[in-house]
Amino acid sequence: MTTPLLDIARLLRPQHWVKNVVVLFPVPLAQMYADPDAWAAAVWAMAAFCLASSAAYIINDLRDREADRHHPHKRDRPLASGRINAPLALAVAGGCVFAALVMGAMSLGLLLVLGMYLVLQVAYSLGLKRVMLVDVMCIAAGFVLRADAGATVIGAEVSPWLIICTFTLCLFMGFCKRQGELKAINDLPTAGEHRPTLLHYTPQLLGQLVAISAAVSVVAYISYTLHPRTVEVMGDHYLMIYTVPMVIYGVFRFAMLTLSGARHDPTDLILNDRPFQLAVVLWCIVTLAIVMWGTDVAPWLSPNPH
Repeated sequence: MTTPLLDIARLLRPQHWVKNVVVLFPVPLAQMYADPDAWAAAVWAMAAFCLASSAAYIINDLRDREADRHHPHKRDRPLASGRINAPLALAVAGGCVFAALVMGAMSLGLLLVLGMYLVLQVAYSLGLKRVMLVDVMCIAAGFVLRADAGATVIGAEVSPWLIICTFTLCLFMGFCKRQGELKAINDLPTAGEHRPTLLHYTPQLLGQLVAISAAVSVVAYISYTLHPRTVEVMGDHYLMIYTVPMVIYGVFRFAMLTLSGARHDPTDLILNDRPFQLAVVLWCIVTLAIVMWGTDVAPWLSPNPH
């Protein structure tokens, strides 16, 4: 019986490709928003990461197909349900890795970052995902590598603040993901069979970790907006004044929906929660406007015009 193409497409998890948008962030932040070559290089790198991340998802699903059968949603995945067999999944994963590395060959820097990302994902699937706290730190590190790839392909300096803000925000989202998994299963022994670390990530502990990481991510972003270099590039404290409220709202709403059990998966929240999407869109628009015209619109943008 021929395997439906739809199941192969689901195996790639294209809905999770939205995470790779992080690769594009360095373009406007490096003030290269008007450079079509920079955008083309970043989009190319993002496409390579889409393939690499799909390969990582397949490898992870192969390792976890037995455990996923204990999860109310993941048990319907192509591998867990048995609709896709292991040899075919390995072939698809291998094809994705090959294509990603071929695309990464556009620059040595991108190739190295892609290689580090793939090594990290394999290490995560083979063992690091079973180490409490390290599992979520690996997820956050994967996003840092995405941002690093975007900066690398456009020849921009990798800002320490880009690394710090990306890492802390994704650390927060990673703990939200664990909280969502625990609430979705709602049975500790079964949760432990699905993911061993969930036996130690109690609801109380995860609630504290989500709250702490949310606060740290917000403080990291505020610190970035107040940094002298940021103020110099943006023309004034515009980024802090006009974008921090949207960041706080987005982080708090993410935490609220996760802790209440309204959303069990961060990707589902990102793709389907309209208020959160509106906050992200507004942040993108305002940030881009400040990057492009901050110094030009000082007479009306500044709360204390000179």
